Amino acid sequence: MQIVTGRSDHLPSGVFMGLARYRHRVFVEKLGWQLKCQDGLEFDQFDRPDTLYVVAQDQDDQVVGGARLLPTTRPYLLGEIFPQLLNGQHVPNSPDIWELSRFAAVDFSEAASSAANPAKLPLGQFSSPVAVELLQATLERAAESGARRVITVSPLGVERLLRKAGFSADRAGSPVLVDGNPIIACWINVPGYSPS
Repeated sequence: MQIVTGRSDHLPSGVFMGLARYRHRVFVEKLGWQLKCQDGLEFDQFDRPDTLYVVAQDQDDQVVGGARLLPTTRPYLLGEIFPQLLNGQHVPNSPDIWELSRFAAVDFSEAASSAANPAKLPLGQFSSPVAVELLQATLERAAESGARRVITVSPLGVERLLRKAGFSADRAGSPVLVDGNPIIACWINVPGYSPS
């Protein structure tokens, strides 16, 4: 597996479009999210020129994981779409807090598909070796950009899985039902940082 990072215009040729197809496959086709998409590509208003991407590829350069990092000093998913997850707390707006969104680590290759049921993606994706390596790379990239912590919108069980994988993670608020599913805002500390 190889990891490539950068803004969309700095990624190797074809990687951003490959990531957009991959995100459509994961979030729309498998998880059933109701997102506005065109031509089998998933991207939204938060995929801007200043957005950072972390993309995992297999030996054939196929996308097997991806993550999006956004500065909280500009509009971002949690702040604009899901502020209710903070239970009335102020939406983070700081150069040392970045948002992690559209995280997925699902290998759609034939071997992976026959070994696991991809219909059960929401929690299982966070326990794979690809997911752990991708999240480590994402936190490193966030740190390089000045982040001390990242905040993310996640299914309820992800907090436990993050801790089990050795990441420092805590809820930012109580779970909220969104489309019938309990989700939370979750803090993840960048390695080497511990909040006071």
